[in-house]
Amino acid sequence: MTEPGRRERKKLQTRQSISDAATRLFLERGFDDVGVKEIADTADVSVTTLFKHFPSKEALLFDEDGEQEAALVAVVRNRDGRSIPMALRDHFVRAARGHAADPRFEVFQRLVLETPALREYGHRMWTRHQGALARAIAEETGAPADDVRCAALARFALDARDVIFDHADREKAADEVFGLLERGWAADQQS
Repeated sequence: MTEPGRRERKKLQTRQSISDAATRLFLERGFDDVGVKEIADTADVSVTTLFKHFPSKEALLFDEDGEQEAALVAVVRNRDGRSIPMALRDHFVRAARGHAADPRFEVFQRLVLETPALREYGHRMWTRHQGALARAIAEETGAPADDVRCAALARFALDARDVIFDHADREKAADEVFGLLERGWAADQQS
């Protein structure tokens, strides 16, 4: 992969500057008490530039959408002999450990959970990865691209994240939830 050119690097820097300003302001004062003009001013860009990089105010806080989808697909494709449900389980456990180690995550999570618009947007953002994840599962198992079982596994795995993150012992919750998915998936694959 080649290094991005100056123009692309500048775009990425501007996007990151906007995201950082928004996150800082939202965490300091709350999502509803910060306007997009204030975010643009803090990032030293116009409101038009802000909306060229982010389609909505909510999107300012969820700026890792592409990376998350790529990571989910990579987990399915590079699972080193593990079943798909167990590879996804391991991915979510690593994420939970990383979040637990970062004190900023709890503040971020509280902001999202206490702000209905962010909670709804975050859920929609996360579940839109279902199609890409289902296609990766279908490719890896040789199933048709529109296989309902692959779509169901993708959906259940994505929804499992919220169930897991709602428990104090996230690793145990992941074991139980993905154990259930594993047993169902294994039985289906054998039939």
